[in-house]
Amino acid sequence: MRGTLDKAAHENFPVAPFFLPRAWRDDLMAVYGYARLVDDIGDGDLAPGGADARHLGLGTEEAEDRIAMLDAFEADLRRIFERTGDGPRHPVLRRLAPTVHRHSISPEPFLGLIAANRQDQLVGRYESYDDLLAYCELSANPVGRLVLAITGTATPERIRLSDAVCTALQIVEHLQDVSEDLRRDRIYLPAQDMKRHQVQEEDLAAATAGEPVRALIAFEADRARGLLNEGTPLVGSVHGRLKLLLAGFVGGGRAAVRAIEAVSYDVLPRPPKAGKVQLLREVGATLRGKG
Repeated sequence: MRGTLDKAAHENFPVAPFFLPRAWRDDLMAVYGYARLVDDIGDGDLAPGGADARHLGLGTEEAEDRIAMLDAFEADLRRIFERTGDGPRHPVLRRLAPTVHRHSISPEPFLGLIAANRQDQLVGRYESYDDLLAYCELSANPVGRLVLAITGTATPERIRLSDAVCTALQIVEHLQDVSEDLRRDRIYLPAQDMKRHQVQEEDLAAATAGEPVRALIAFEADRARGLLNEGTPLVGSVHGRLKLLLAGFVGGGRAAVRAIEAVSYDVLPRPPKAGKVQLLREVGATLRGKG
């Protein structure tokens, strides 16, 4: 579990920064640990037959089947909500259970994250932007909804704004990771947009991006920026330390877009990442209500 949580340091935004109340930090890290482990299962980043498989009662052969692992993890997750027996087996889920019960969180956001990773095993291409948005509804938006649930600030309007921010963050991450995703035989750039910009799949495998690819990445980055702007009023709808946390999410997304712009949209050699100075600048601008 320690390795899973260590990955928090490499996200585009602070997962559970020091200035939050300890109870919030603990709950946010429990949710992050869950989301990160589900992604690791879906990406095949766990050691076959390792501790995670043993916690779920799976043998080596079953553990190599990602869908079987996700199914077993979902079954273990449901033990939290059924409140039967001794509860979940996996330590990540045992850590999550008090958070779920303390805030009366429904299973839907957790199941959405599992469904997204199941989809990753079956779907490697997205025809339209709407198809990609439907994927983000499962893969990204549940995280923002969980943050609102933990902080006791969920309203229909805040959920709508949070969804816009989370979808934007997911799109930005896909833009940073075009090469890595392609190695996994996944492309999160809508096929209709690729066709419009005259980009072929083999263009994404190049060492450096040509003009059509750069134009496509710029187009998608602008979409992400628009979603971030749409969701920014979420920051102004809350107060205190939560406002700073949400500004970190929005500012982190904006800083990542700036990093993509700074390499002239050539994301193929390596994932463009924002530095701490740029991140702090964008968080400050977000707090001041500037885009």
